[in-house]
Amino acid sequence: MSALTIEHGCARATEQLVPVICKLVDISTETSDVKAFRVQTLDGQRPFDCSPGQTAMLSVIPYGECMFCVSAQGEDYLEFTVKRVGYVTEQLHALTLGDTVGLRGPYGNWFPTEGLKGKDVLFVGGGIGLAPLRALLTYLLDHRESYGRIDLVYSGSTRDDLLFLDDIFHVWPKQPDVHMHTSVYRESADWSGEVSYTAPYLEKLAFSPEGRVAVLCGGPSLFRTCLASLLKLGFDPGSIITTLEMRMKCGIGKCGRCNVGSKYICLDGPVFTMAELEDLPWSAD
Repeated sequence: MSALTIEHGCARATEQLVPVICKLVDISTETSDVKAFRVQTLDGQRPFDCSPGQTAMLSVIPYGECMFCVSAQGEDYLEFTVKRVGYVTEQLHALTLGDTVGLRGPYGNWFPTEGLKGKDVLFVGGGIGLAPLRALLTYLLDHRESYGRIDLVYSGSTRDDLLFLDDIFHVWPKQPDVHMHTSVYRESADWSGEVSYTAPYLEKLAFSPEGRVAVLCGGPSLFRTCLASLLKLGFDPGSIITTLEMRMKCGIGKCGRCNVGSKYICLDGPVFTMAELEDLPWSAD
């Protein structure tokens, strides 16, 4: 299977450096430490157009700003799914409907939606790693006739740690040739499905690499083990895609925090094939 081509080094407009003041129009609680925030401009518009995999800098004034992937977008909103892991995200989780935030973007490249046409797509993720995958998966569903079979292998520590439960169990499985494979690491009374870590479950499902592209996103341990499993199943590094948006800081290549070898994740990514990453001095942690 030929390697996918992903566009890098996306151009930026001056306006991307200036935050737009937006209002929170919807806040949904996904888990005990994850919330989804929908934002609009003050006049009720979508702040900007973006492609699946692109990111934006969300600021909680005056506490600071952080880079997040866009997990969903509609005609008049963008949505960010945020895990509470530090000072700024704690402040964001404390906001309520109608509060304002700053937003600048979009930044980075995006998943190769053109290169995926006609191919089966296997999504592999865990926990908050489903947020960037969701943007691409939703795009494929919105253009269903252009893509082949879709599979999602997704896991969490317990059922309570799984995101987008309505999508996973009710919405996505009803779409043509879409298949959900969900597991948890620990048994509980409210879970009757697969109990397994992601990598062994992935190997158990034994997906063929023929005509299929894998899109992988998760924490360091999941990433390393599932990458090894995909390679064991015969996937070529050129047909495994990942996103490194968690490494992005300033978004404009100035702070140097996302530098990996000759690449800046914010300027050259965050989306890469594993073939592109093989020769870089990077690690998944």
